[in-house]
Amino acid sequence: MDDSQTPEDQSPAQKVDQRKDNPRPFTPRRWLRGGHVQTIASFLIRRRFRLPEPEERFIDVEPGVRVLCHCHWQADRANALTVIIVHGLEGSSDSQYMLGVTEKALAAGMNVIRYNQRNCGGTDALAPVLYHSGLSTDVAAVAHDVIARDGVTRLALAGFSMGGNIVLKLAGEWGSGGPTQFRAVVAVCPAIDLSTSSDALHQRANRLYEKYFLWALRRRMLQKARLFPGQFDVSRLRGIQSLRDFDDKITAFYCGFTGVDDYYHRASAAQVVQRIAVPTLIMYAANDPFIRITPETRRKIASNPNITFVETEDGGHCAFVGAPSRNSFEPYTSEAHAKTADKDRDKDGDKNSNDDGYWAEQEIVSFLRNF
Repeated sequence: MDDSQTPEDQSPAQKVDQRKDNPRPFTPRRWLRGGHVQTIASFLIRRRFRLPEPEERFIDVEPGVRVLCHCHWQADRANALTVIIVHGLEGSSDSQYMLGVTEKALAAGMNVIRYNQRNCGGTDALAPVLYHSGLSTDVAAVAHDVIARDGVTRLALAGFSMGGNIVLKLAGEWGSGGPTQFRAVVAVCPAIDLSTSSDALHQRANRLYEKYFLWALRRRMLQKARLFPGQFDVSRLRGIQSLRDFDDKITAFYCGFTGVDDYYHRASAAQVVQRIAVPTLIMYAANDPFIRITPETRRKIASNPNITFVETEDGGHCAFVGAPSRNSFEPYTSEAHAKTADKDRDKDGDKNSNDDGYWAEQEIVSFLRNF
């Protein structure tokens, strides 16, 4: 920025470049230090949200397959930035981090689409299909729907864990040829290297998480078999002891892959991250219990000038539970509230007097304000 340029005169790219040099640090909440502690605490701590009733919208993502989106609109939906948020494995549009981002983004004047992946959010009965980490085309279909139906002029993607992989994969597949409305993408602890992360999940220290995922995935498979008799062979569940086993015997088998290695390779965003052509923020904790980013993928990320990669010492998996400010119980319910927060930021730097302590959610919205 030259001496005559004010922050308002800067382009989004200039603002993003400045953030690379000065990311807001993450400080874990007192007594909540360590990857496992952060991860489990974020799951167990119950939060309160105040959100307006969303528009429920079913969107066709391929013939015979629909997904459920919960849409929150500003009064001028066409000109507000629209953020599509994608949840992680066995999450839904009602996952706490989805609601937390939504509350903050609405207050910042953005539209929010809380996207349920296939079968998630109570939609098992919609189609005899399963979901997987490579379904970036489903998110693309949702993006094209809101562009065509609602006339949105600016679009961004955000995702957590599995959802983070999906939005990065879509951004890489689009490259410089995506919709003209596409502005930015954010991923939190993305499962960008599926094979290494799956193997890490099977380590003894992470068996609690793997057992939970396997319990939830088995339950869903049994539910699908009840809803669609003859479509799913539940005997394939026998002998499954790891997520890799499940993805080999179930996910790959029913989703058109030749096996688990083929699935992990083709579905990992690591294959296309170097092609991302819009400003991108990736947030990752060095002590994430089971998400791993390989040296090769790190080199691809580092070589792409469009990507800001922020790695914190603490934060766990998609947790980043920091200390709330004294006024954090005031909900993020209005754009006027967001303007007040902006004034606080202008006075106190990055400090937000209404910070509820959920660092990644705050950083998503702060990053997307540039667009």
